[in-house]
Parts: sequence; structure tokens; C-alpha cells
Amino acid sequence: MVAAAPRTYDVICFGDEVPGILTLIAAAREYQRQTGRWLRTLLMFKGSSQQGIGGHLVRGGLAYLDRSTVPVEVRRSLGLATFGDPAALYKEFLQRSGVAQIALDPRRADAALRTMLSSAKTDILSGVNLTAVVRQGSQLTGVRTNRGETFLAKQFIDCTVNAELAQLAGVPKYQGFGVFGLPNSELPVTLVFETEGLSIQQLQAAEQTYIQRFCNLQDIEAQQLLRIASGGDTAYAEQLRRNLINAQGKPKLMMVGQDYIDVASPALSIAYHGTHGTKFSLAQSGAILDLGNIAILANGRLSWNALLFMTSGAQAEALARGNAKPTASMLAELVQLERWFQTLGATAVRSAPELYIRHAGNITGVVESLSGAQMLAGGVPSGEALATFGYHLDVRGGIEGLGSRARKHGFTSVSFPTPPLFNVGIHHALVKMVPNLAVISPASGFDGYACAAGRIVEFNVAVGQGVGIAAALAILSRRNLAQITNSEVRRILVQTGQLPRIYGRSNTVDATRLVAFENALRVPIVTA
Repeated sequence: MVAAAPRTYDVICFGDEVPGILTLIAAAREYQRQTGRWLRTLLMFKGSSQQGIGGHLVRGGLAYLDRSTVPVEVRRSLGLATFGDPAALYKEFLQRSGVAQIALDPRRADAALRTMLSSAKTDILSGVNLTAVVRQGSQLTGVRTNRGETFLAKQFIDCTVNAELAQLAGVPKYQGFGVFGLPNSELPVTLVFETEGLSIQQLQAAEQTYIQRFCNLQDIEAQQLLRIASGGDTAYAEQLRRNLINAQGKPKLMMVGQDYIDVASPALSIAYHGTHGTKFSLAQSGAILDLGNIAILANGRLSWNALLFMTSGAQAEALARGNAKPTASMLAELVQLERWFQTLGATAVRSAPELYIRHAGNITGVVESLSGAQMLAGGVPSGEALATFGYHLDVRGGIEGLGSRARKHGFTSVSFPTPPLFNVGIHHALVKMVPNLAVISPASGFDGYACAAGRIVEFNVAVGQGVGIAAALAILSRRNLAQITNSEVRRILVQTGQLPRIYGRSNTVDATRLVAFENALRVPIVTA
């Protein structure tokens, strides 16, 4: 059998997460603006395009978008909207997808992304694995697939959660939270599911009833559910009971917004675990129905980011390499969940075809790594900034073993509760050792706690828009991505009227404390 002739492109993106797709769009548009011609771009990914294009937001069904956190005083002083002023390309994507505030319907997102890719003349290849890279010195020149095909390009983008293309190219990467000496610790993964037939009013009524019953010590049946959910631990049962009410002694009722619901109390979680016969503990049960982030979608659909599964560093890597497919045990948990939701009034419970994998390690050897302390210090200088983003240094589910390691170094707390508000650049995404490769994902060159905020799509789209422009500039000037600076990209954003407001803030006290924490716990990566 004669191998097919290589196909040649200008930019190839491996992975179809939204930030990577929008990176290709930004590159194609900037090149077309400057030359009148479209770049030859290719989007290639493992998943099935028949199940949608758009990674964990589409096939993973993550309809509840994490948005930028901007303090009220900053918004008032600058006249900003609730979520500040996002990158222009992200605003366009949200508008095309019909997002009012937070809820992104995966079906509409898929359609929007296909339209944008079509307008940029991008080729799409799905259901493909990479088997090798082609190199010329330090540069990538091509990739080979499991189908025996070879694709050549000048610049490469990796937007996979585990930096799979970068790993194939030999870029060193921490497993799990190896940067803290915890390679086997990892954030949990989520199997997002939708309910149908369960109205918001039914859900509110169920929660309120459960809160009242769990707080009523005379309700024998409810107290038995609470005992089961607490694993027979009376102190934990009392803690759960206290968490059902606020400081004023009122029930912690879910907050219903325009297109989303935030669950504040563990009432539904207690009820599910008590009924299911498992402890409401991720570490001990391996799976929990957590306090839900719920997106309100059309036709009575509610999308739940709530079903968490304990995952190790090695398991997260394996799941990412396995097309993010849920395991048999995960699907079995969903069956139990479906039965319970039917008792609340749901007529259907459907899971997404792929998992939402929050994090799967981080690469090293980028132009300039980005730490959590640097985020708290305000990010890149305002004169270089491409956007501003704010988010809690939130590690949902916790990092197993971090507390004990911190105590050994004299730190009594691993919490940094004030969310950074920081200016965005691209240097942490550009790989020095493979200078025509960028990694735009939770696996970028984040150091320490930075991946907590760096894993969020809104942030990575701002980075991706910058990297896309950088890719166009690199091709036009016959340079590599790693040679393009924030300032060069910023000038283009200014020229084209795409530069958003810049309003990063330095939190010196917390940044100083986090510098000490990250430096004390950091473990250098060991390479072969």
C-alpha cells in the first residue's frame, strides 16, 4: 500500500476545545485582513464530529459557563458589565451561541463554531489519533495519524486538556499536581447530565422540603438518610445540617438567575446519597452529587455540573487519551442518579457523551510560566495586556495530600480565597523547545495554583485570540510563535478595535503569601 502524499497547511490545531477553535479563527482572520487571502487551516481531533464540535462545552455538555469574576467596586468605577469586558472573539462566540449570561446550549454552540470555521475556510478532520510528529531541528513540521496520513504545517496549536501533541513532541509535563510533589493527585472529573420534565419550581420545592426535614430531629426517616450520607459520623452529620441554613438562620435556598441556578445547600446531595446508600464524600465514595451549577436551557432542559468522580493523575491522563469517555462505573452511577431524579419528577436524565476533565497536568519549558502568585499580582503589565480575567483559585474537590505537604513546610492553610483579577498575555502558552507550537488549555505553562483559574474557557479564549494573531504574524514574518511578543499582538488588537478594557489589580499581600507557598512546595520536573 502506497502512503498518501502529505497534505500541507499553514496552521494545524489538534483538539477541538473552544479556545483552540477560536485560535484558528483569529489566525485566519488576521492573515486575511493583512493579505486578502485565507490561511490554510486544519482542525483535527479525536472525538466524533457527529456528536458535535467544541470539546467539553459541546460533547462534554458543560452548559454552565464559568465567567470572569470582577469585584463590584471595579465594575462601578469603570462602568463594566457583570462579567467585565471579555475578549472580542469570546463575546462573538457567546452572541452567536445565544448566551444570555451563563447558559450555553451545546447544540447552538456546535452550530456557531461550525459557521465560524466554515467562514474561515478551515478543514475539519475528526476521529483521528496522532502517532508521531515530523521535525526539522527543534521545529515541528508535521504530524502523522493512525490512518497513515501526514499533515504538514508552519505553526501548531494544541488545545487538548493533557497537551497530547506537545507530549508527543517531547515537551516535559507534570502529571497531576506533580508541581507540588503530588503526581497522583488530580481534580475530579464531571459527567454532565441533563434532566427533562423537572421544573425549576419542582426542584425548589424538593430542596425546601428536604432542608426542613433534615433540620427536624423528630423526622426519623430524614435523619436516617442524613446518617447514611454522613457515613455514620455524627460530627459530619451535624456539619451537613448546619450547612443547610445561613448565618441568619434561614434556609440556604438555591439562587435562580436569568439562565442558571446555583445550589447553595447540600440538601439534594444528602437526599441522593442517603437514598443511594453512600457517604457524601468524594474521597471515600469516589463519586458524589455535589452542590450543582445548573444551566437553564430551552424546552425545560436543565444541565447539571454536579456529578463528580475522584480521579488520580494517571487516570486523568488515561481518560483524556481515551477520548474522555466515561467508564462503566461512571455510567452505573448515572443509572442510580436517574432513578432518584425520577422521584423528583424528571421524565428523562441524559448524560453527555464525553467527560468534563478539568485538569490533567501542566507542561514546562514555555517562554514564561504563569504562577498563581503572578495572577494575584495582576498578571502581565497593563501596557502588554491583551485582556483581563478574574476567577477564584478554585480547586473543586480539593488536591489530595496538599494540606499535609503544606503543613510540613509550615503553612497552616492552603486556601487563597480572594480571586485574582489579572491581565492576560500569551507567553505561558508558547513552547520554547518547540518554538512553533502553542498549548492553549488547562495544560499550558501554569505554575503552582495558576491552573485553578487558567483552566477556564473564557480565559483561554483570550489567550487563544492572542496566539491566533501571533500565528498570523509569525507566518507573515517567517518567525516562530515563541518569538512573537504580547506587545506585537496588542498593537494588532488596538489597530483593529478589538482590545478590551484592561483593569487588572495587584493584591500584594496575598501574592506575597502565595509566592512563598508556591516556592516552598514546588518540585522541579524530572525528565528522562
